[in-house]
Amino acid sequence: MQASLRNVLTAAVLGALTAVVLSAALLTALAQGTAAVAIDNFTFNPQRITVQAGSTVTWTNKDDIPHAVVASDRAFRSKVLDTDDSYAFTFTTPGIYEYFCSLHPHMTGTVVVESAGRGDAH
Repeated sequence: MQASLRNVLTAAVLGALTAVVLSAALLTALAQGTAAVAIDNFTFNPQRITVQAGSTVTWTNKDDIPHAVVASDRAFRSKVLDTDDSYAFTFTTPGIYEYFCSLHPHMTGTVVVESAGRGDAH
């Protein structure tokens, strides 16, 4: 009887430790986060987003013509994106990143990157 109690307690402790490790991994993923920008009808939607440092932003072309995503300061640049193609970039440094479509320069957007731990990603 004592052996089965020990097994139950061991299983409970292992379960609790597993939950703590998984929770820490989930919190790290949430803190770094992801954000999505759709390219459609010659616009970036949303046009301005705010994320935490470490977050990855993915642009997906939902338009029926090609587009490209290029940072004004050349921090990132996609290849030409055909319909349903995506481009992702991970922002590690806080700052304001303005970007545009190199094929249609009137299309513009902004990514605001805040220090990690400063609010939620939007």
